[in-house]
Amino acid sequence: MRIGGGVRTVSWLAVVLAAVGVLTACGTDVDDITVGRGLGWPAAGHEARNSGNTQVTGSRDLSLRWSRPVGGPTSQPLTVGSEGQIFLTARTDVDCEIFSYQMRTGRKRFCNPLGPHSIYSPTLLDGASNVYVGLDSAVESANQLGQPRWRTPVAGVPTGMQFTGDGHVLVITQSGQLDVLERQTGKRMVPTQQLLPRPDFLQSPNQDWPPAGAGLEDCRTGGPDCAVATIAAMDLDSGRIYATVRKPGESDASLVALRYADGKVEQEWSSKILVDGSATDPALSADGATIYIGDNSKRLLAVNTVDGKPKWEAHLDWEPRRGISVSDDGLILPAGDDGYLMALRDTGISYERVWERKDLALRGAPVQSAGGTGYVTAAIGEGLNLITFDTATGATLDSDVLPGAEGTTTGTAVGSEGEVVVATRLGEIFAFREKA
Repeated sequence: MRIGGGVRTVSWLAVVLAAVGVLTACGTDVDDITVGRGLGWPAAGHEARNSGNTQVTGSRDLSLRWSRPVGGPTSQPLTVGSEGQIFLTARTDVDCEIFSYQMRTGRKRFCNPLGPHSIYSPTLLDGASNVYVGLDSAVESANQLGQPRWRTPVAGVPTGMQFTGDGHVLVITQSGQLDVLERQTGKRMVPTQQLLPRPDFLQSPNQDWPPAGAGLEDCRTGGPDCAVATIAAMDLDSGRIYATVRKPGESDASLVALRYADGKVEQEWSSKILVDGSATDPALSADGATIYIGDNSKRLLAVNTVDGKPKWEAHLDWEPRRGISVSDDGLILPAGDDGYLMALRDTGISYERVWERKDLALRGAPVQSAGGTGYVTAAIGEGLNLITFDTATGATLDSDVLPGAEGTTTGTAVGSEGEVVVATRLGEIFAFREKA
């Protein structure tokens, strides 16, 4: 394994352990590493609710501190540890797929090989900046220096992970396998659950499991070949998990609610309401009563978490994609690279349009921070700008150029000291800090 440009020799015992299942680092049975909502941006949607909303007070006057290329394209949002360490996955020609950088300088801390399909897996961080990431047919954890902790086999490639209320790792692959893994060792805490029907090998004896990377290209749009295209949301208090599932041969996808409790995961309801599939990560309201989700018929839906019945639907001018930012007081900012910046508010039985900015074409997912400040990447002229805006009115507070950036970004993250970091799909990181 490559660490910080050097080469680390793995013992024959570690290789054997990895081959049979789980590679375990030294540790104890006591889990004293905090997880969940906190400083930094530890998950793609900030925390288990996928709210895209942080309690850090955001700066309204930013300036670019550094930028650097990763060396290949990226597909998933980057994450930021509580002490400012940046993590992301990419596809490169140098046998490195997971990268970590120092926030203050942009200096690379390590890069490790994982495999070509790890680009589809977002990183997840705990309070000690241990990183959890998916790759072909496995989940891997490493510490903040890139040293391996464990690896556990799964079917497919994890397209999303979350922490559970008891501090374990919820893993769902694009092929529909669900596992809950212990953070210290990677061992399975509940029986593996399949969100899709199992193949009938008696009727089709020659049928085999699909390749690990099957259908991943369809995940970006929620297409028919990607069963689970989104990152599940989780209610840490109730143990409820909200995931999207598109079964083979079906034109629409379902929003599914499961509950993790008493050493098992069981399905509570399934609601087939997502027309033509979905590529929008479910986002949970602060009170846990409503889940927000988009579909490919240009709708944003508010769904009752008790029974899966829609409360209301908003018709957008574009197909929503990626994260939906939901503040604690219910301000909703949908994403989608064919759309524009806008804000809705849930009134309980319906919604109201608070404001819209049709002049700001989205090139990334908007996020919110404390103090009524939001951030999003938008197309300005021939390039991209990071727009700082007032969430109450939508007014632009600051606009900063991403020098030389093209295309779109994978997401926006806010660090523990108010830093704002974005990565382009072409593979360049831009880090902003409050002006001195």
